[in-house]
Amino acid sequence: METVSQFYNTFWAFLPPIIAILLALITKEAYSSLFIGILVGALLYCNFAPVQTLDAIINDGLITAIADNAGIFLFLVILGTIVALVNAAGGSAAFGRWAEKNIKTRVGAMLATFVLGILIFIDDYFNCLTVGSVMRPVTDSHKISRAKLAFLIDATAAPVCMIAPVSSWAAAVSGVAADLDTGGSGIQLFVQAIPFNFYSLLTFVFIIGMVVMKLDYGPMKHYEDLARTTGELGALPTESKEEGNPKGKVIDLILPVVILILFCVIGMIYVGGFFGVDAWGGTDCAGDFIGAFGNTDAFISLPWGAIIALVLTIAYVVGRRLISFKDAMACLPKGFIAMVPPITILTLAVSLKTMTGYLGAAEFVEAAMKGASQGLYSLLPAVIFVVACLLAFASGTSWGTFGILIPIVTAIFPTGSTLLTIGISACLAGAVCGDHCSPISDTTIMASAGAQCDHVTHVSTQLPYAITVAAVSFVSFIIAGFVPNVFIALPAAILLMIATLFVIKAKGKA
Repeated sequence: METVSQFYNTFWAFLPPIIAILLALITKEAYSSLFIGILVGALLYCNFAPVQTLDAIINDGLITAIADNAGIFLFLVILGTIVALVNAAGGSAAFGRWAEKNIKTRVGAMLATFVLGILIFIDDYFNCLTVGSVMRPVTDSHKISRAKLAFLIDATAAPVCMIAPVSSWAAAVSGVAADLDTGGSGIQLFVQAIPFNFYSLLTFVFIIGMVVMKLDYGPMKHYEDLARTTGELGALPTESKEEGNPKGKVIDLILPVVILILFCVIGMIYVGGFFGVDAWGGTDCAGDFIGAFGNTDAFISLPWGAIIALVLTIAYVVGRRLISFKDAMACLPKGFIAMVPPITILTLAVSLKTMTGYLGAAEFVEAAMKGASQGLYSLLPAVIFVVACLLAFASGTSWGTFGILIPIVTAIFPTGSTLLTIGISACLAGAVCGDHCSPISDTTIMASAGAQCDHVTHVSTQLPYAITVAAVSFVSFIIAGFVPNVFIALPAAILLMIATLFVIKAKGKA
């Protein structure tokens, strides 16, 4: 629908997400909070005309969100079904028993979750759901709260994708930068920016330090103490509690996960044209692995790989006589039911993003950034980081944030300069940080789904941790702006992060 809003390209564009986020944090209830945000956005977009507002909510918001994200919804349902199959076959219970014998401490369980999150760097959606499915039995056996599991998943998903040259995120950044005058290729600029991506790197330092020091603070401390003392983990009521077939073995969980990973990766490069069959009208990437990632569409490729993995998993568990074919088919609705909460929240969150976009939030930020570039030159990386954080937090999208800001950053700094690299890093780091903090971020929603944790609980518990890393990153970008040398700036950032953890621990004991 064509509407010219009197609130277009003004700060009012940020009112809908601000209202939704504040309501979610205050009421601890996500569905109504997001819908009220959508309603406010539609009212502003349609200049308070009632009929047009209703049309915007239904057609431009909810229906479009469902249509645009049908691929990810399908992937969620398929993954939920695979998890239900593995549970029924006894694979999850067997893995839990194995982990109880071999991973003997809470620290070991959290570090194992962190390492697995680092290893699955191909795509953030895939990371969140796979790590959550595999590690839930392990963390549950050590009485680690689902809120902590969700944080560990979320804190490795987007950050690791943003520093992995072979990932869907690297491909997206390269695609944005490819047509700009950056003094090199898009992927080259991405790789150069990795050592200055303080938020992603310091998040890993934070996780290791927090786990080793056994440090928790803010709302997370309450949930962790509750899990340790009472065994109340905070699992969703929709999660299946069945133990499954007692004859299940660890391989009955590992093999379906390996198959899922293998075929999802093959699906991503196939859809991207790696095999010379580019059915999606993109660039010819025959034989080009990284190029295929740049040309792929995760909304098509992930369901492509997952449905093959589902068929093979059904054949495997039925062939092993762990469950009957009838019981395998009964897992289909179980998988759907388990994924109803994230699908609903994702639909509402995408609708809210749409309203924010219609109100010209991107244009408002672009104008503000160009105005800021007239002064504070050495402080610009820190300013860019903050702007990217705020934009990603309000919009719930990292990709949209760096898509807006990278062209501005390349216009501000000299081509080929170290400050350009730092500026790009600040943009990418801020995009990840804001996405990490935002309740309406799809990655945050996926992390809640992967951990089977209440979404608002996940957001409220991880927010203090993310803000801590963001504050240290901000100071680090100030240092890098004045001393643009990675061998000075990065060690200084790491030392500052470690020192911050010790200060927080000391204050907790005081």
